Amino acid sequence: MLGLAHNQSFECAGREDASKLVGEFASVGLPGNMTLFHFGNCFALAYFPYFITYKCSGLSEYNAFWRCVQAGATYLFVQLCKMLFLATFFPTWEGGAGVYDFVGEFMKATVDLADLLGLHLVMSRNAGKGEYKIMVAAMGWSTAELVMSRCIPLWVGARGIEFDWKYIQMSFDSNISLVHYIAMAAVVWMFTRYDLPKSFRLPVTVLLGLCVYKAFLMELFVHVFLLGSWTALLVKAVLTGSISLCSLFLFVTLVHSN
Repeated sequence: MLGLAHNQSFECAGREDASKLVGEFASVGLPGNMTLFHFGNCFALAYFPYFITYKCSGLSEYNAFWRCVQAGATYLFVQLCKMLFLATFFPTWEGGAGVYDFVGEFMKATVDLADLLGLHLVMSRNAGKGEYKIMVAAMGWSTAELVMSRCIPLWVGARGIEFDWKYIQMSFDSNISLVHYIAMAAVVWMFTRYDLPKSFRLPVTVLLGLCVYKAFLMELFVHVFLLGSWTALLVKAVLTGSISLCSLFLFVTLVHSN
């Protein structure tokens, strides 16, 4: 009887130890699996729309991959020139806390005119239809911006132990940027046409200004109205969608009129 009781107690103790070990392994392995799953979701949400756009836009049929790579290289060169210019002529704002430097931020946003020149340079070096030029420039430009500004934060942050919505927001923002650069490339293409009708010049110029100063307007809205992160993302999506729809309408009207 004593031996049987001893064996039963030993088995119970063994089962308890085993359950503790399983619990420890589960607690160690679960965060890693969940963070990897979260990173995969953010990565797919950020990058797959670019892949789908490249495939569905017909660029893959034209073997335009290296053209897009050249556009991305132009983006890197333009951003380097912008950083050197900003570091030289626009020192860091040393005003009080909570004070918004309206003039300084407006002047910094004006430097984004270099993006228009870079997109025009990319499109002028590619032969083909207007749709092809626009998509090559926009895909290369937006993909380079995605890799340089969001790849490392997603890889480091989205794989962290603590869950944070900002990486989901970052992925949504990358999709908004793709639409923004397609619209910007279309507006630049229309603006540089020699046969652009006079009735199109004013709306195209207004759209160019909105494309350049969109980031400045968003910062101003966030500062004035104290917008939250999700609200600011929604406002940015609505503003980008409005610019894109207007650009699409003008582009389709211009192409069919010719």
